[in-house]
Amino acid sequence: MAENKIFAGARVRRIRNGLSLTQTAMAEALGISPSYLNLIERNQRPLTVQLLLKLASVYKVDLDELQGEASGSVTQLREIFADPLLSGELPGDQELIEVAEAAPNAAMGILKLYRAYREQSSRLKDLSALLSDQGHMAALSDARLPMDEVRDIFENRPHYFARIDEAAEAFHTQLAPGDDLAGALKTWLRKEHGLTVRALPVHVMPDLRRRFDRHSMRLFLSERLSAQDQLREIAMEAAQIALPEAIAADLEQLAFSTGEARRIGRFELARYAAHAIMMPYGAFLAAAQRAKYDIDVVSARFQVSFEQAANRLVTLQRPGASGLAFFLMEIDQAGHRLRKSGAQGFPRARFGGHCPKLNIHAAFSQTGQVLVDRVEVFGGGEFLVVARTVEGPRAGFQERIRRTAILVGCDAAHATETVYGEAPLMTVAGGTACRLCERRGCLARAEPPVTRPLGLDEMVTGLSAFDFQ
Repeated sequence: MAENKIFAGARVRRIRNGLSLTQTAMAEALGISPSYLNLIERNQRPLTVQLLLKLASVYKVDLDELQGEASGSVTQLREIFADPLLSGELPGDQELIEVAEAAPNAAMGILKLYRAYREQSSRLKDLSALLSDQGHMAALSDARLPMDEVRDIFENRPHYFARIDEAAEAFHTQLAPGDDLAGALKTWLRKEHGLTVRALPVHVMPDLRRRFDRHSMRLFLSERLSAQDQLREIAMEAAQIALPEAIAADLEQLAFSTGEARRIGRFELARYAAHAIMMPYGAFLAAAQRAKYDIDVVSARFQVSFEQAANRLVTLQRPGASGLAFFLMEIDQAGHRLRKSGAQGFPRARFGGHCPKLNIHAAFSQTGQVLVDRVEVFGGGEFLVVARTVEGPRAGFQERIRRTAILVGCDAAHATETVYGEAPLMTVAGGTACRLCERRGCLARAEPPVTRPLGLDEMVTGLSAFDFQ
């Protein structure tokens, strides 16, 4: 069997430098010429079996050290260079391997610097939120993806778009759908634009929710989608055809900085328009007020899902005809933020939404059940919060269900105006986020506050691993 060639010049040079030897001295001890050792160190000659044994015998070198690769460092370096700041710098892994092999100490220095950078970036964001809470503005320079820009803009403004809502309400009146909005939309698309809608089985369209074929003028929907989600996809297509001026006008007001962010923003506004068609503003507001904002009741009234009705509640802010100022947050089981919006902007400074005590996290252990709490936020502020899990597209055999949780909240002062505030509620002592919360003795604390030094007292142990002074 042909033996594998071992090129380990950087490691041989590292051994020689560690022993403070010249190339001549090491070559003499190994029984080779200095020029040949120089070629080995430059990876122009491989190490032979005889040389490996000689190195192990003369310098007590572990053969694994010479034959192994710095795979761990390469993996960590690869993660670093996947950061948006550096993602376009390296065409492949070869340079990373060369860095890890030739300069392992430098590679370790890069790893430490990157960890410090991420930690400082996180702390700066926390401090920025704290300053914002105190009425100060703090501008942070950070590499943001287009989706981050879109999220920031939608989270920090009222989630109400007047032009789209008015145009959608007029379009719904024109349709006169009765109790079959899906049928009315399909009829309108076919008669007015020659566009037909067809649901396809999973094996035909395994990776897509929807696909519009311009050549055949057909809108294909996945059978994975529930009837309510299929309706939203149809309504989104109709909105982009029937309400282009309204969507474009509201999109222009958002002033996105890149074309990609603008494209994502347009998709979000089309989704907003679909909800406005499915749940016309005036009718939905009247129904929500009659039901005291019972999300299950209004979702049944308009034949939509809990998630769709919850998203619509946040938009009820028409001047002169507004509902309660709700806000909404959606997360997955890993705690990733998927969506935040608010009738007056998501209350990030006052509510935060990152406290592990919130019932949105407990909802995953009680799927499908509506959980209601009153939350007292450290530093002031009380909120009524309603949480429930919702399920995404249907999963096939041996696939995990896509399940997320939604939290809908409002100021606790309006709790009695809702059906959820009629019964006695459990009060949760929470905070905006662990790093900004100074509540002592919190069993759920996951991080130390940035505003206090850790209480490193060997004689006293508190309820949390992150006790502070």
